[in-house]
Amino acid sequence: MLRFLTAGESHGERLTVIVDGVPAGLPLTAADLAPDLARRQGGHGRGGRMKIEKDAARIVSGVRGGKTLGSPITLDIQNQDWDNWKAVMSVEADGLKRKPITRVRPGHADLAGMLKYGADDARDVLERASARETAARVAAGAVAKQLLGNFGIAVHSYTRSIGAIEAVLPGRVNWKAVEASPVRSPDPKAGAAMVAAIDGARAAGDTLGGMFTVVAEGVLPGLGSYRQWDTRLDGLLAQAVMSIPACKGVALGAGFEAPYLPGSRVHDVPVHVAGRGFGHQTNRAGGLEGGISNGEPIVVHGLMKPISTLLKPMPSVDVKSKQPVKAHYERSDICVVPAAGVVGEAMVALVLANVLLEKFGGDSLPELTRNVKGYERQLARR
Repeated sequence: MLRFLTAGESHGERLTVIVDGVPAGLPLTAADLAPDLARRQGGHGRGGRMKIEKDAARIVSGVRGGKTLGSPITLDIQNQDWDNWKAVMSVEADGLKRKPITRVRPGHADLAGMLKYGADDARDVLERASARETAARVAAGAVAKQLLGNFGIAVHSYTRSIGAIEAVLPGRVNWKAVEASPVRSPDPKAGAAMVAAIDGARAAGDTLGGMFTVVAEGVLPGLGSYRQWDTRLDGLLAQAVMSIPACKGVALGAGFEAPYLPGSRVHDVPVHVAGRGFGHQTNRAGGLEGGISNGEPIVVHGLMKPISTLLKPMPSVDVKSKQPVKAHYERSDICVVPAAGVVGEAMVALVLANVLLEKFGGDSLPELTRNVKGYERQLARR
């Protein structure tokens, strides 16, 4: 079983993630984690925080000589902004300088978290509820991608829409072109319109949401199960992607379009191709049937609401005075959809790595590889 646990606050000293269950013998260095961390920081519409941070994960445990040991992997990401917040976020009581936040923000965890934990300062809530935590997830996801890559599985993402602007998809996505786009759009024309929309929202003191799509290619059929509700791969993916801060909807394959179409335009016709084996004429199911991967690319969509911190604060309430006020402003982004796609990749990769290990087992990479190859030979005989 592959699992991970993150710790750390947005303006604390560091973020920490422990990844447990990675087989021994997997090549892994900090350089393998760096590209995805940098991609998470990019995208038109990010705020001033990304000009301060330069995320880099330091491998603290679980790796020796560039290869995993089979023991838990600890990754450490320092917050560069910590220097500006040492007094406000001091762990010790001595030297702590409180500046209580009582004007809660609509759409954020501020009020719900204060009610849950009995806090009188929203700072105690927003620091952990912040999407800054996703940097740790992306680092963990990069480890999972490294494992999946050994079995020909690649996980990518692109921006499907921002606000009302939707990309027109080509027959096959050019991933290099996606990464060259300032909003990670596969459609240059739509990408330019998305940039303009983000600039317009910034000028208006507003924010924008949208949709990202994650595509996992090379996934073997047979991952996940219909055995129980919590073993279905579609459910695991949906929960993982929905856990991303500000994500308000998850769909697979044809997803939100499927309810409006007749069955003849939704279901994928199975075929058998000599020398290749079983497949499908289309992939409207998004690579999943009955909670099991079917050998087609897995396609997951995540719907992101607009960021809840606005340059022109919305009406709210002060939890101390109980009086109407303008919401607190905490430095934030205008649009995070391009970056959220990178986080979506991480979550999808972590789920896929877990179900891969669940099916094939193996305490070391050679053992896992042997088991996978045996299954591939079994499939070839069908």
